[in-house]
Amino acid sequence: MSTSSVSKGCFVFKPSAKKKKTLRLADHFIHGCEGAENSEKRFKLCQDLWDQIKTDTEVLQDELNRNILDSLLDFTRKCSSTRLLSDWASQMRASEIPTAALVLGVNVPDHDMTFQSLSDLLQQSVTPHVASVQAKECGALKHLMKRVLERLMGTVVTVDDEEEEAEQNSAQLHKSVHCSLSSLCHWYNTKTKKSNTGTPGKKRSSAVRDDPQQPPVVIIFKDLEAFNPRVLQDFILICSRYIERLPLMFIFGIATSPSTIQHMLPHSVSSLLCIELFQSLSCTQHLATVIDKLILTKQFPFKLNGKVMQVLISIFLYHDFSVRKFIKGIQLALLEHFHSQPLSILCCKKKEAVLNVMQLDHLDLERIRHLLSFKRYVEKQEPQEQVDLLTDDTHLKEVCQKLIKDLHKYHKNYYPILRCLHNLTSSLPRELHLICLEKNVWESEDYQSAMKLLKMLAKDELIALLQRCADILKPAKSKKIKSALVQLEDMLTKFKQLDTVAAEPPPTVEHSITSPLKNLQKKTDLAQLQKTLLEMNESRRSKKLSPFEVLRNEALEFIDSLVKSHLSPPESQILNEVCYYTSSATVRRHLNATPRTSIQAALNSPFYYLQNDRLKAEDGTVSNAAPDICIVYKLHLECGRLINLYDWLEAYATVVSAAEGNDPDSPDFGKVDEVKHARFIRAVSELEFLGFIKSTKQKTDHVARLTWGGC
Repeated sequence: MSTSSVSKGCFVFKPSAKKKKTLRLADHFIHGCEGAENSEKRFKLCQDLWDQIKTDTEVLQDELNRNILDSLLDFTRKCSSTRLLSDWASQMRASEIPTAALVLGVNVPDHDMTFQSLSDLLQQSVTPHVASVQAKECGALKHLMKRVLERLMGTVVTVDDEEEEAEQNSAQLHKSVHCSLSSLCHWYNTKTKKSNTGTPGKKRSSAVRDDPQQPPVVIIFKDLEAFNPRVLQDFILICSRYIERLPLMFIFGIATSPSTIQHMLPHSVSSLLCIELFQSLSCTQHLATVIDKLILTKQFPFKLNGKVMQVLISIFLYHDFSVRKFIKGIQLALLEHFHSQPLSILCCKKKEAVLNVMQLDHLDLERIRHLLSFKRYVEKQEPQEQVDLLTDDTHLKEVCQKLIKDLHKYHKNYYPILRCLHNLTSSLPRELHLICLEKNVWESEDYQSAMKLLKMLAKDELIALLQRCADILKPAKSKKIKSALVQLEDMLTKFKQLDTVAAEPPPTVEHSITSPLKNLQKKTDLAQLQKTLLEMNESRRSKKLSPFEVLRNEALEFIDSLVKSHLSPPESQILNEVCYYTSSATVRRHLNATPRTSIQAALNSPFYYLQNDRLKAEDGTVSNAAPDICIVYKLHLECGRLINLYDWLEAYATVVSAAEGNDPDSPDFGKVDEVKHARFIRAVSELEFLGFIKSTKQKTDHVARLTWGGC
């Protein structure tokens, strides 16, 4: 039976009713996760913790931006009300376009969030007519006009070049409008008439200022520096012709300096704008507040060690000044910690962590026994206790519960004392925190210098500092901190009582000082002179201190004891690995990407990315089965500044022929055919696209090499 008809037939295969299974977020987390037995619970803890951090961050950023956003809203309302006034100054001001120059700083990645909040607030409380535009979508005047009209009117806008195409589609033609401000004026008048229906009709003049129900039309330029100056100038000139018919208002987002407006707009154009300057909070202040609220707090059990903190701060300071990316870095560290550390099941609130300790299995307890901090703890115990900790799982769980509680107490005491020390030394809290994370802060030279300076303070200055320390310690709930607060308040009371105590007569040391001087006049021997000077020094040291000096030394010794008791590095705490993320290399690799290094690594050793056994090769070599671009790249490393394309092609053909298994003794071995030639051209073009080579005018059959060195 012939099946030719069957082979030429067309058959329909209906898909099965079963839907393709979609992976949950938890499935991605569990895949490749260390300690898969409790991975789902860890994912839940990680997600809950991140949701809490994200919520607090958004609330914090809203508070930080509140002042500048409220000022912009007031400016918008004030400009709208100005159009209603009839005095001469207001009339002159109304002939200009109100413009807010909003200086946001160079942290460009954070600007979108600020503008989104501003747009939402404007639409909620001032006007529904708000349009935001970016430079990348407004290369020409017609594109800028089109984007503005589309976002204000919510319809399709056609420019002259698109009208012919629009005519082919009658449905689109009926919905689209012409790209001009006249169309916007007509649409605006229609909208405002609808909102004012039911009011007595009255013929209006050409100006809109007679009607209080006219909301402004706000256009936000997110990145002013990136706009084409000519496009911006033409747009402003056109808008100025319609200011009597349309209550326009501009908001310029500026990343650098307000002088940008003067550089981009000539006086003939800038004179059409009524500009008011608004300065947002600097990105460094923003970051300091975020660190203070998110990191320097016991609220979140997840912590970063000193190296990870340093990486995140370095990326912020030396790359983009983006607070948003800094928070993304925290999110990455949080995810990596819960994914790679099975004991992160204990990184949660104290009560939950104590309960989770009792649910640990034998494998988890073995992981605890292998922690460096726990090994140090075991070494300090009695021999019998060491045996119990290493062999008895039940006993280990009881000890771990106590250690987890101690770790939470450490954090409760750490942050209030850190803030007190910051108050006394006036250094940045994040820098002080980094020092405390890495070593004993009381051993640093800066700490010793700060304590010496505190001994030189006047009474009023010292009382003010100690009073601020007391205010910092008041909200704390730890027993040790409450006890310290009582002692500090007692000292403050004693300081304040010094004024009421009768001043003691100053101690006289005249006799002790003059007697060596008399001896000094009698003898001039060098040994005797040295002895006399030492006696004078001892006399001054033994001078009786005043009540203030005694109390000041007592207060500073008390502060020093608090620092030594509560600001020891986290690495000295038992089970610190449970809460602290330490892999700074992972954070740097993900956040501070190096594209060139990655590309060179892929071209040098394709097996690293493709994981194909045929691509395995010795160090410094590339398999002949590697992709063409890898072979061409490896050959180009053997050349000098100029590469002869023909020699390069012949070398490539030889390597490829060996990969195909051709006989090296055959006459066709290494011969260039059309396929090899085409593959070579494609590989060379890819290298040129990646920036490794470029064509040169020195020799037509050569290319110039652009990179030197490699992985």
